[in-house]
Amino acid sequence: MSDASLEAGSEAVIETSHVRGTSRFVRACLRQTVDRTPVWLLRQAGRYMPEYMAVRKHHSLLEICRTPDIAAEVTITAAERLGVDAAIIFADLLLPFTPMGVDFEFLAGEGPVVHTPVRTLEQVRAVRTDRVDELGYVAQAIEKVAHHFSAPRDDGDQLGIIGFCGAPFTLASYMIEGGSSRNYIETKRMMYSDRAAWPLLMEKLIDVLTCYAAQQVQAGADVIQIFDSWAGALGVTDYSEYCLKPTIELVRRVQAMGVPVIYFGVDTASLLPTMRQTGADVIGLDWRIPLAEGWKALGENCAVQGNLDPIALFAPHDVLRSRVHEVLEAAAGRPGHIFNLGHGIVPGTPVENVIQTVQWVKEFGAR
Repeated sequence: MSDASLEAGSEAVIETSHVRGTSRFVRACLRQTVDRTPVWLLRQAGRYMPEYMAVRKHHSLLEICRTPDIAAEVTITAAERLGVDAAIIFADLLLPFTPMGVDFEFLAGEGPVVHTPVRTLEQVRAVRTDRVDELGYVAQAIEKVAHHFSAPRDDGDQLGIIGFCGAPFTLASYMIEGGSSRNYIETKRMMYSDRAAWPLLMEKLIDVLTCYAAQQVQAGADVIQIFDSWAGALGVTDYSEYCLKPTIELVRRVQAMGVPVIYFGVDTASLLPTMRQTGADVIGLDWRIPLAEGWKALGENCAVQGNLDPIALFAPHDVLRSRVHEVLEAAAGRPGHIFNLGHGIVPGTPVENVIQTVQWVKEFGAR
């Protein structure tokens, strides 16, 4: 990254810098004492919920994301029905692609597809960074959600509002591969062989994501979660050499806005000590590593989020209850634990099991 771009990014951060949020959820992010373990769930407003599916009968995924009233409605409905401690805005990781000049769409059975992948230095140079204002619809949705939850709840606590964005590596991988991938051949090819294109793409993504996060914080987000969904495709050496520095820079810029940062990736057990170097306030753990082991790898001065297997939500209540209790026992009431899944709720998950899980966390997680 050039000194000029770093300076510009820093100025943008300074303009939005403030400290917000005293909710149970925010305090846990900062490893402060709370009366009970806060809980929210990845994809809590997803395709398992009848209310969401009713909306999807009339609107595409992107229509929901780009219509503030509908995105706010979906976000609020899920948080209220489940009784969670935080609402994460309904959006998609790839939304910044459109103002960056990278067109994409969702195809049935295929997921997101970028029709013209970005694989050359010339294409990277053409990626736009001056149209982030076009993402303002996400901030508008957050404003509506924040206003709805502005009053304390019956228990005296205020619901936390989570904004989010993708991490530089994960967004770059979608941009370069043209969609999801198993081996990330084209992404790693650029990382390894193009010493101009990869750093420039990282720089552009960081600039866009900084402004995008700032919009969300200004609108009322108490926390920003950075999703590095595909970082688990990297070994420790590659993560350290090609991914860590850009992620550190993004985390630093978002924290300068006065909000905590949650950093989450899937299948990242081997990367946890290195991920800790990002400086994120909270590291999300997937379900593949026991919570106590993951926390030990990160160090006690880091908060953790997780990490129930989302498929455990299909289990009979005695099994599910045991798994919830196991996660909380592993956390042992230490400051800085946020109960969540190790990945998102999947379609077909019984809604009653999700609601019951939240209730058990409230019961078992009380100090």
